[in-house]
Amino acid sequence: MNEAAPSAGRLLLVDDEQNILRALRRLLLRGDWLIETAPDAEKALELFPRFQPAVVISDFRMPGMNGVEFLAKVKAQSPHTQRIMLTGQADQQAIEEAINRSEVFRFISKPWNDAQLMLTVKSAFEQHTLVSENTRLYELTQSQNTELRQLNADLELRVNQRTLMLSRAKREWELTFDAIDTPLAVVDTTALTLRRVNLAAAKVSERTFTDVANLKCHQFIFGFEKQCPNCKIQNGAEGSKWEFVANDRTWIADMYGIEQAGTAVCHYRDVTEERALTRRLIESEKMIAIGNLAGGVAHEINNPLGGILAFSQLMKRDAGRTPQDLESLDLIEESALRCKRIVESLLKFSRRSKVEDRRAFDLSKCVEDAAVLFRAQIKKYPRARLETKFAAGLPDVYGDPGQLGQVVLNLLHNGLQALPDQVGTLTVETFQSEAQVAFKVTDTGCGIPPEHRSRIFEPHFTTKPPGEGTGLGLSIAYRIVEDHGGHFVVDSNVNEGSAFSVLLPVLPGGGVPT
Repeated sequence: MNEAAPSAGRLLLVDDEQNILRALRRLLLRGDWLIETAPDAEKALELFPRFQPAVVISDFRMPGMNGVEFLAKVKAQSPHTQRIMLTGQADQQAIEEAINRSEVFRFISKPWNDAQLMLTVKSAFEQHTLVSENTRLYELTQSQNTELRQLNADLELRVNQRTLMLSRAKREWELTFDAIDTPLAVVDTTALTLRRVNLAAAKVSERTFTDVANLKCHQFIFGFEKQCPNCKIQNGAEGSKWEFVANDRTWIADMYGIEQAGTAVCHYRDVTEERALTRRLIESEKMIAIGNLAGGVAHEINNPLGGILAFSQLMKRDAGRTPQDLESLDLIEESALRCKRIVESLLKFSRRSKVEDRRAFDLSKCVEDAAVLFRAQIKKYPRARLETKFAAGLPDVYGDPGQLGQVVLNLLHNGLQALPDQVGTLTVETFQSEAQVAFKVTDTGCGIPPEHRSRIFEPHFTTKPPGEGTGLGLSIAYRIVEDHGGHFVVDSNVNEGSAFSVLLPVLPGGGVPT
């Protein structure tokens, strides 16, 4: 075996005639191929696995296994090996058989042409290189296709996982968005059209989600034809706030922008009850402060006032008083008594009722008793009319019926004074509102101007002429109602009248509150 490293491939020559083998070898050594020879097919098949030739040249006629059978076995072992048949006779049947069984690359007839033989062998090596490269590329392509299929499968799996995660995240976001109990809206900042609202916004607007398309935020939620007052969606910065009134409710809006998306999330908060509670707390704190002050002042005034009243009464009993003196003493006594009543009102304003005065009672009966007393007083105003509507079977309330009767009388007196020239109608009624019972005093008078409504319960605030009112009536009524765990609701329109409702908690189970 020649150990020199080949530059163009391996070539196996098989022929039972040594002269032909030597001639072929000598000729083909010019091609710089690594060449091995075998005298028959059996020896060639033994050599083939070790040598692994790229091209095999075999004689057709050989003892034992002929060239067709040998090349067929070569094809079976190494399909890429190029096979060349040497034949010395024009045997058409042998050629067809060789083509069908062993698929030979070329036939070379004996004697051969050297140039033609060299060219044929070179073509065979080129064909082997081409087939091998095609096979390598095919296997590479198959391998890459397999890897690509695996990558596609992995990618598809990841896409499915990511889609599932996104779907789950979207669902969680939707549930969170809809679970918020205040209205939320995702708004296009340019056109102010809605992209999405939560359940709370749909509830406020009394619409469904199908109505969102092509509607603007102020149309969907609040029913405005124009942009909400003070709206800052288009011109406001991140975190902007604004306040507006819609459907008699006060709202505060907060805007949170989404960068580079042309979208803002608007949060709407109804602060109507919060503002009302704040006002009641402020009024309650005022009542406490003024009550403490009033109690101290009343005690300090009460002693000298008692002395003035006592001395004026004693002086009236002295003999020899002139009528002018008696008239002056009467005026002093009347003024002292009036001051005493004011002091008593201050004391009632400053202290809470005693526990022993409180009990469970029927509110309708309490209000009816107060109305009876007032009806006797209203007789001197023939053009003023009192109407009553008392609900039967109301749950009992717990408290001091005398003090609540005082509140009813105070409201009726205020309503009478609000009637222009004491002409009009006063109405007092009782009713139940959910877990509360209430009484309401309504008049057809002049109403309360908007600028005065926030001050009507302040001590000493009055719009009556000097000498006609102290400004303590409503403040004392407010303290009494608050002390009973209730609150006022006032509805008034100028030149139409006012309605004062007092809502009180129902006595649970008929027992005494702890």
